[in-house]
Amino acid sequence: MPLRQRLENLPVGQKLLAALLVLLTTVLLVANLTFISAAYWISQESMAPQALQAIGRLVSNPALAAEALESPAKADALLNELTSYSPLRAAALYDGEGNRLAQMQHGDRLHLPDTYRHIEAWRVTEFRSNQVITLPRPGQASGHLLLVASSELPVAFYTGTLTASLGILIFSVLLWLVIARQIKRLITRPIYELEELSRQVTREENYALRARRGNHDEIGSLAEAFNTMLSRIEAREQQLKRARDDSQAAYDQAQGLAEETRHTNRKLELEVQVRSKIEKKLTGFQNYLNSIIDSMPSALIALDEQLYVTQWNQEASALSGTRLDEALNQPIFLAFEPLKPFLPQIKATIEQHVVERIERVTWIKDDEAKHYALTFYPLTGGAGRGVVIRIDDITQRLSLEEMMVQSEKMLSVGGLAAGMAHEINNPLGAILHNVQNIRRRLSAELPKNLEYAEQAGIELATVNRYLEGREVPQLLDGIQQAGARAAKIVTHMLSFSRRSNRQMAPCDLPALIDQAVEIAGNDFDLAIGFDFKGQAIIRHFDPQLGPVPGTANELEQVLLNLLKNAAQAIHLRDDGEPGRIILRTRLNPPWAEIQVEDNGVGMSENVRKRTFEPFFTTKEIGQGTGLGLSVSYFIITNNHKGQMEVHSTLGQGTCFTLRLPLAGSQLAPTASNQLEQ
Repeated sequence: MPLRQRLENLPVGQKLLAALLVLLTTVLLVANLTFISAAYWISQESMAPQALQAIGRLVSNPALAAEALESPAKADALLNELTSYSPLRAAALYDGEGNRLAQMQHGDRLHLPDTYRHIEAWRVTEFRSNQVITLPRPGQASGHLLLVASSELPVAFYTGTLTASLGILIFSVLLWLVIARQIKRLITRPIYELEELSRQVTREENYALRARRGNHDEIGSLAEAFNTMLSRIEAREQQLKRARDDSQAAYDQAQGLAEETRHTNRKLELEVQVRSKIEKKLTGFQNYLNSIIDSMPSALIALDEQLYVTQWNQEASALSGTRLDEALNQPIFLAFEPLKPFLPQIKATIEQHVVERIERVTWIKDDEAKHYALTFYPLTGGAGRGVVIRIDDITQRLSLEEMMVQSEKMLSVGGLAAGMAHEINNPLGAILHNVQNIRRRLSAELPKNLEYAEQAGIELATVNRYLEGREVPQLLDGIQQAGARAAKIVTHMLSFSRRSNRQMAPCDLPALIDQAVEIAGNDFDLAIGFDFKGQAIIRHFDPQLGPVPGTANELEQVLLNLLKNAAQAIHLRDDGEPGRIILRTRLNPPWAEIQVEDNGVGMSENVRKRTFEPFFTTKEIGQGTGLGLSVSYFIITNNHKGQMEVHSTLGQGTCFTLRLPLAGSQLAPTASNQLEQ
C-alpha cells in the first residue's frame, strides 16, 4: 500500500501526532541550517577578512618583509610560520619583479597565480576571501603577499551545534509525548467512545441509546448531533411500524383490485396485439410508399398550407443538396432556395386548387446548365390542404428534340442541296469552259488565231495590248476564281447530300487525331493570319479505348474542320490570353467519344443552335462557305451512325463532342434513325 494511502487511513489522533512530529523535526532542521549558514556567512564576510588583515599587518613590517624577499628559502621560512594559523587556507609571496618566490597551502592544492600581474584575473574566478598585502623595501621595488582565507568552520563549532541539536531533539520528544497524551485524552478517546456506541446501535438496533455529552467542543457537538439523529431515527421507526400496519391493510385491499386488473390487462393485451399488427402493416406500407417515392427519377416535395416541407425524396436531396432531416419542417424557400421565385404559383395552387406548370427553368448543377420542368399539384385530405411539387430533368429531352430538329433540317436541306448542285453544275461548267476558250482564242501561239486576225486586218499582239491595258485578263481571272469557288461549294453540296455506303475499318483515334493536327499545322489557309503551330495542343487520350470502326479519311476531314474552326476562334480573341486546344478521347460505352475544346471567343446561344445548318456562317464573305460543319455533321450522324453536339459559352470557348458506336451493329440514336427514314 502506498505511504500516502497509509497515512490517510491512520486514526485522527495518530494523524495529529504524526503532523506534530513532522513540524518539530522541520523546525529543528531549519533552525540548525539557519544557524550554520549565519555562522558561515559571518565567518566569510567579517571574521576572515579581519584575520587576513591582522596577518598582513604583522608580515608587512619593513624589516621582516625585506628579509623574506631576499631569497626563496627565507620566503618559505616566513610562510611556514603562518601554517599554524587555522583561518589561513593558502599564501603566496611575490618579489619586486612580480615572480612567485614561495607558497603555502592547507588541504587540497589550490591553483595560485605564478606572477603578481595575474592576481586580479585570478581573484575574479576565486570565491574565497583573500587579501593582497604590499611588502615595502627601502630603495627597492615592493613585494606582495597573497593571503587566502579558509572556508571551513572550526570543528568545535560543529560539535557545539550537534550537542545543542540533540538537546533540542530530546526536549522536543518529551514535549511530543506530553502532547500525545493530551490528544489521546481529549480527542482520540471520545471518538473511540462515539464509534463504539454507533457499532452497538447498529448491532442491537436499539435507537434508545445515547452518547455521553462530554466537553463543549467539536467532539461534544458531534455527540449531541449523533444523539439528535438517534432520536429522529427512533421516531421514524415508530412511524414505519404504523405505516407497515397500514400497508398490510392496503395490500389486502390491493389483492382484490389486482385480480380485477388482471382481467382488464388481458383485454388490453389483446387490443395492443391487434394495434401492433395494424401499426406494423401501416409502417410497412409507409416504407413501401417511401421506397416508391425515393425510387422515382423526379424530385417530389410535399408542402402543407404554410409551405413547410412534409415529404422529401432522395432526388430532391440530390437536386437541392439538402438532406431529408434538414429539409423536413422547414419553409420551402429555405430548404430549396431556387423555388423561391415560384412561391406565387405555389400559393395559387393551394388557394385556387388548380395545377400550375412551369415548362422550363434552367439551374446550374455541377457547373453545368440543367433544364427542368416544374409541376404544382394541389393536395387535399384529412391532413389539411397543401401542394405537391414535381421537378423533372428535361435536359436530355431538350437535347434530343434539338437533335431531331437539326436532323429534319439536314434531311430537307440535303435533298434541296442535291437538286441545286445538279442545276448549278451545268451553267457553271459552261462559264468555266468559255473562260478557258476566251484565253485560248487570244493566244498568239495558235495559228488559227493569227489567220483570223490577218483576215480581219488587225494584229493579235495589238489586241492583247489593248486587252491588257483595259485589265481584261484580270477580269477573266476573277471570273475563273469565282467559278472555281462556286464549283467547290457545289462539291460540298454533293458530299452533303450523298449517302455513304463505304466499308468501315478499325481506326486508331489517337493516331488519326495526331495526323489531323499535323495537316492543320501545314494548311495553307491557316497559314494566312493564323499561327496554328503556336497554339498549345493538349492531349488527353483514354488508354482503355481501342480501335473504333470508321472511315479514316472522313473522320480526318471532320477533325480538320474542327481544328480550323478552333484556331480561327482563338485568333479572334483580343485579350492576349494564350491559345489552347484540348483534344480528348474517352471510352463511354456504347460510344467512343472525341472532344475538341478551345478557349476562343465562343458562340451565343442563337449561333450555337444554327451551327450545323448548311450555308450558315459568321465569317466574312469569301472566308467560309458555311458547309464545313454541316458536312462534318452528316459524316458523323449519317455515315458513321454517331452523334455530334456542341457546347459553347460566349467569351470562354467552345467544345465539340463526337460520339462513334463501338461496334458496327450498334443502333444509331433516334435522330440518326429519323434521318435515315
